[in-house]
Amino acid sequence: MKQQPLSIWSQIEGRTQLSAHTNKMKVLITPPSLFMTHDRVDAQMITMHVGIDDTDSPRMGCTTYIAALLVKELHELGASFIDYPNLVRLNPNVPWKTRGNGALCLRFNCNENLVEEIKAIVVDVVEKNSDMGCAGTEPGVVFFSGNQVPKELTTFAKQTIQGIVKMREALKLIRTFKAEAVGFKSGRGIIGALAAIGETLEQDHTYELIAYRTPENRGKPRRLGIASVKKMGERTAPLTFNNVDLETGRILITPHGPDPILYGIRGETPAVVKRAHKMIRSLEPIERWAVFRTNHGTDAHLKRIHSIADVCPYHPVVVKGTVANTPKIIPRRHVIFAIGDNTEQIDCAAYEPTGDLRKAAKQLIIGDHMVAYGGVRPASSKRLVTVNLEKFRVLRLAPKIVFQNPFCPKCGKRLKSMGTNKGFRCEKCGFRGRNLGKVKIEAKRGLKQRLYVTSPRSQRHLTKPLSRYGLEKKGGPKKMILDWHSP
Repeated sequence: MKQQPLSIWSQIEGRTQLSAHTNKMKVLITPPSLFMTHDRVDAQMITMHVGIDDTDSPRMGCTTYIAALLVKELHELGASFIDYPNLVRLNPNVPWKTRGNGALCLRFNCNENLVEEIKAIVVDVVEKNSDMGCAGTEPGVVFFSGNQVPKELTTFAKQTIQGIVKMREALKLIRTFKAEAVGFKSGRGIIGALAAIGETLEQDHTYELIAYRTPENRGKPRRLGIASVKKMGERTAPLTFNNVDLETGRILITPHGPDPILYGIRGETPAVVKRAHKMIRSLEPIERWAVFRTNHGTDAHLKRIHSIADVCPYHPVVVKGTVANTPKIIPRRHVIFAIGDNTEQIDCAAYEPTGDLRKAAKQLIIGDHMVAYGGVRPASSKRLVTVNLEKFRVLRLAPKIVFQNPFCPKCGKRLKSMGTNKGFRCEKCGFRGRNLGKVKIEAKRGLKQRLYVTSPRSQRHLTKPLSRYGLEKKGGPKKMILDWHSP
């Protein structure tokens, strides 16, 4: 018979214990009095926030799928959702992330008598649907009760999205605000779970409807009507985005791994992603689907820094500088160049899959003033610290000076060189000018003073596409649509 996991004060009080039946689970808790209210006669409704992270692996699983399973179970139990499940993408540059580095938060009202049952259900669903056998999977769950999310948790979430935080920071906040955290194995997912609770998506957000496959089809090629996807993209743009890569015709709503997701449609409102979902012709059964509110396409990860000297590895940055050398193309058609300011220089890379961004980067010249956006890759034996570009903005173009043969003073045709230091001659009228030299002119630049963004096929979850500029929104949903999940 399966034993219940131990409830302990691990790490918060400096002790570590493991449950005897799995040798993998440890539970980090605040005083039991916070949630032990099920015996009260005058039980009232409370607001719960449940954060979950780090459940998947490259070979299976998906944290959004766990959230979709819980939505159904908690709804049937009597929970009343006050928000769509929040899908929060964390810093995409951390080296220990699982696939998409996405954490989830469920926010709902419930009778306080149900709290212990809800916690048991959540922990059970997470344990059963996480890839516990993968060395890099370290699930974490956090329970927090309160009508308002403390600003300290919001600050922690921003730090987790834009930088790197440590477990002790998360545990300190859990203790301070009397939350409860459950960790499997090392419990590293507790960091992301707490960040998902803290990120209330007030500054900007989008929506994603995710449809899931039936178990027997997972790991097999996904089957959708391609024409229906393209038609959906055309009819719902710009309120949906990144459905198809226009350069290659590649479908972007389907992942490629063995996870349970069939497709995900991203857009500006719950209604439009649901309408788009109805336009898709799926050639395989859909087990379930749900609408998520998310920070996809918001640039939430990018943090503006004051100087290049302040750049840190693994951090997403926005940094200003001047192009310091001529861009060069290295093997596999990647473009590398350096920018500098009065403190330091740093390499920037526009990789081949970035498409239009790489083409624009090739046209930069020394002296161009620009802003680089991207994740910082640490130095290695083969490369310097590098900003992997997601986008860049040209602030000021340097003059591009070229030298050309002069025109014939008699007939106006451009002269031909007769050799080094031998002057020029006109092939039309025969004029020869031994004392003439090349003429310096300013060439027209192909670049404009504007923003250049990587092509949709290589955009990260958090990268804001050009189509979203001007569609930013603040605050949460004032009213949820009907039937935002099935079942």
